[in-house]
Amino acid sequence: MSSDISGTSETADDSITGVTLPRRVVTGERADGRSIISSDEVVTDWTHRPTGLSVTEIWRADALPVKANADASGQPGVIAAPAASGLAVRFAVFPPDHQIDAQGMADYEASMKDLYGDQGTERPGNEIAGMHRTETVDILTVVEGEIWSIMDEGEALLRKGDCMVQRGTRHAWRNRSDRPCTVVVVVLPASLSQTE
Repeated sequence: MSSDISGTSETADDSITGVTLPRRVVTGERADGRSIISSDEVVTDWTHRPTGLSVTEIWRADALPVKANADASGQPGVIAAPAASGLAVRFAVFPPDHQIDAQGMADYEASMKDLYGDQGTERPGNEIAGMHRTETVDILTVVEGEIWSIMDEGEALLRKGDCMVQRGTRHAWRNRSDRPCTVVVVVLPASLSQTE
């Protein structure tokens, strides 16, 4: 699935309560081949979900291997999955669960089919709010705070510095702490088929 999922509320702002916004520094080369810093900026283009989750795309490549000098930064909006042979690097901020109201969760649940296709609507045997899967392998690193990764069976608490490889399995996220959790995620396209 590669539909734009920014429709829930995309805004360009320079603050998210309690969070230091990411700085994106990109290198390049001059015409004579000498290396330079080609851009240095705070990322301010965010997509906001009804639950208060905020996501921004730091870098995106539509095909691998990527051309080193291709400018893939600063594309507006967040796309659900990378291109079939590409990748995306995202920065996401999860608010504490106690800040998510019932209407926000209901709006998120109602948008899941648009966000994740049919993968966002299947619920075999459980009713865990926000449970979904994507046709991706996501490599998540906690930068600040902590987050629970919820599976159909079991859960894991991830703290600052912890990494998780989410291999296209059904999951949901819970921030049971009293402060935001910031993560960086590398998103790779994947096949969910067990026969390929």
